[in-house]
Amino acid sequence: MSPAGAYLLPLSCPLPSDLLPRPKSSRPRPRIRNGEASQGRGTHLLGWGGPWRSGTPCRLRRAATGARAGGGGADLKPETFDVPDSVPDSIGFPQVVRRELVSPALRPREEEEEADGWLGAVGAGLETFPKRWVIVILCFSAFLLCNMDRVNMSIAILPMSAEFNWNPATVGLIQSSFFWGYLLTQIAGGIWADIVGGKLVLGFGVVWWSIATALTPIAAKAGLPFLLVVRAFMGIGEGVAMPAMNNILSRWIPVAERSRSLALVYSGMYLGSVTGLAFSPLLIHKFGWPSVFYSFGSLGSVWLTVWLSKAYSSPIEDPGISPDEKKLIVSDNALKEPVKTIPWRLILSKPPVWALITSHFCHNWGTFILLTWMPTYYNQVLKFNLTDSGLFCILPWLTMAVSANVGGWIADTLVSKGLSVTIVRKIMQSIGFLGPAFFLTQLSHVDSPAMAVLCMACSQGTDAFSQSGLYSNHQDIGPRYAGVLLGLSNTAGVLAGVFGTAATGYILQHGSWDDVFKVSVALYIAGTVVWNLFSTGEKILD
Repeated sequence: MSPAGAYLLPLSCPLPSDLLPRPKSSRPRPRIRNGEASQGRGTHLLGWGGPWRSGTPCRLRRAATGARAGGGGADLKPETFDVPDSVPDSIGFPQVVRRELVSPALRPREEEEEADGWLGAVGAGLETFPKRWVIVILCFSAFLLCNMDRVNMSIAILPMSAEFNWNPATVGLIQSSFFWGYLLTQIAGGIWADIVGGKLVLGFGVVWWSIATALTPIAAKAGLPFLLVVRAFMGIGEGVAMPAMNNILSRWIPVAERSRSLALVYSGMYLGSVTGLAFSPLLIHKFGWPSVFYSFGSLGSVWLTVWLSKAYSSPIEDPGISPDEKKLIVSDNALKEPVKTIPWRLILSKPPVWALITSHFCHNWGTFILLTWMPTYYNQVLKFNLTDSGLFCILPWLTMAVSANVGGWIADTLVSKGLSVTIVRKIMQSIGFLGPAFFLTQLSHVDSPAMAVLCMACSQGTDAFSQSGLYSNHQDIGPRYAGVLLGLSNTAGVLAGVFGTAATGYILQHGSWDDVFKVSVALYIAGTVVWNLFSTGEKILD
């Protein structure tokens, strides 16, 4: 029943008698049976029998009539009309109902729903899916592409170094060149995202790094300097991704869902590594190493098409979000006007900010070494071939994807049960530091490839708890400046990637893999101390 109290006829079933206006006369209602009217004239369109009866489910359609609610249809006047003995085949019940009883203003919409059929139902279902989680899934897919395009070099570098006769130091230089550009756009990307919105910045980043990925084979054949420049250009595009994503989620995600949403997005990076490491050897074996860069780079255009049509920088800008969801998000996040100036002095005066910066450096030293050098470790130390190196590299990243989401749910559950955000962040990040430190120390004691792969997987799996630790903390301490804060801390993390990746090549020329892991363990322990002394989960920047 509509707010006005008027019922609208269904399209595919007879009308219940209690929905029809009652005649003023006390005379029994005429009925239609088996296509024949019991009387030639009547006060109702049809009864319960006859050829108009349908076995299909009845759908009640509603429409506002402009009358006041509560009318109940009592003011509808019965009409007297002729009831034919039969109905022409060309006239169906739904058409009669739509023509006579559906408001003209609603006809186009109703007809469109009928034409869409099951596709319309699917579309309606998607519309009910929370828009904030649409944003999360799109960010997840962007990060999936991000690491696919990043790790393909760690596999392709093996046949490339053989073809171009590169030594380990040159390989380390090539691997680290990515971080030259990545470093440049961390803070700039955060400022840009906080000012103009994350949608534009993340879209730019995906397009930029996808083009650079596709140009990599051409640059490699042109010479080493060209390759270094293209890899740096790729880093520029990927450098804005994390600050832009952090900016978007700080505006879309309530505090109670923060850990799990960030964990899901960052697990896109891990699954990107899984996908890249799984498919790169197959593509190289069948089509040659350039095919990896061409195929992966082309995927960015597909993502961009969906992103431009579905994403918005904040729920306030999204015309399709439901009022209830917008109220939930805005009341929880207390969104303010876009940032116009960055209070650098205030930000840099806060010890928790420096705890973020220091811990991010310590974390990324070990993470980036494993990201870029793991296939080489499997190939040189464990004696796996190219295909095996890629396939065994999948396990640690797959473990990270699973444990990151497990950690996110654990963290959000602890917060919802009343444990302070500060304690939750310290617990999760301590696991993210001490777990990898422990398992990396075990690598020097194992004597089988299977145990080495298991230690790597456990190291990376516990590392992923950092997504509910330091990676969630930017939005805790300064949601309005989340992009800038992540840009600051991730700049330190990128420096760790630059120095760590290059230093690993130098260490391997003069030492061993045990020396590489010892440096990582020392930094993990230092990060644990700093984090637990100075970090907080409370908002310190407004």
